[in-house]
Amino acid sequence: MVAQSAVLSSNSSLATSLPAGMVAVFVGATSGIGEYALKAFAQQAKSPKIYFVGRSKDAADRPMLCQQILAKEDSINLLFQTQGTMLMDKTSEGLSIPYVLPVTSRILFTLNLLPALQKATSLKRVVSIFAGGHEGAFDENEWAEYANKKPMKARAHLASMITMANNVMARQAPDVSFIHNYPGAVRTPFGKDAKGLMAAIRVVFNFVGYFAIKYLPPAECGALQLYGATSARYPPAAGEAMGVPLSDDVPVARGTDGQAGSGSYSSNFDCENVSLDVDNHLAEAKADGAEERMWAYIMGEIKQITGKAR
Repeated sequence: MVAQSAVLSSNSSLATSLPAGMVAVFVGATSGIGEYALKAFAQQAKSPKIYFVGRSKDAADRPMLCQQILAKEDSINLLFQTQGTMLMDKTSEGLSIPYVLPVTSRILFTLNLLPALQKATSLKRVVSIFAGGHEGAFDENEWAEYANKKPMKARAHLASMITMANNVMARQAPDVSFIHNYPGAVRTPFGKDAKGLMAAIRVVFNFVGYFAIKYLPPAECGALQLYGATSARYPPAAGEAMGVPLSDDVPVARGTDGQAGSGSYSSNFDCENVSLDVDNHLAEAKADGAEERMWAYIMGEIKQITGKAR
């Protein structure tokens, strides 16, 4: 793991290494991991401007939210997304909410804000908090419905979709870096909106977790997330917006294509590279066209919802 001393040193030098007035957008930051990361960024960055977005009533609101931000900001340095749910309902468009929040909504926010991210200097980064390192089997016949139909197996499916989408966007915008992070065990209100079986599962998990799981303290979680969001350990594939310079003993992270510093990253909670098995799984998905087929499916879905091609 990246040493705690390296994390704290990087975070404490953020105000002197990166310019004042950086702009960050936190989506889903009203509690939990997003809140911890937002507070850490606010404490360490110099005179930052921070936007935080709670859950909107449906997917159609999201482009409007982005337009409100873009009307005020020409450039954005950081987009940090944690939105998710254990609610097994559907949106007004008939889409599965446990799929829309971690996948479609994050892609929509990113695509809408990407031009402003590309105009930034020093730091251009998109961070998605879900299950980096847990990418696994996915079902191409059930991109949108799998999470509702098989909720206990959904993590690997959704995690693969998030990382594959990041890979595509990183190729489209090689001057921006994309991170899919697994935050580890953090006590949060996540899932408080769950109903029925999922609510029961949450109660059991929290009960067992109280005795069996060592949770990361909020301050430590915030520090690790800030490091991932700002450190040059995760540079874009091109350009000079590297982030806070690395200390001599910390290497650049391995991208999802197996190459160091390639712009799209899947990261463990401690900011370390994930298993090579994950890289191989993602490489196979790209080689057989699954990654592009998934992207085409989501672009068609977004066009249907918003009326606009992306």
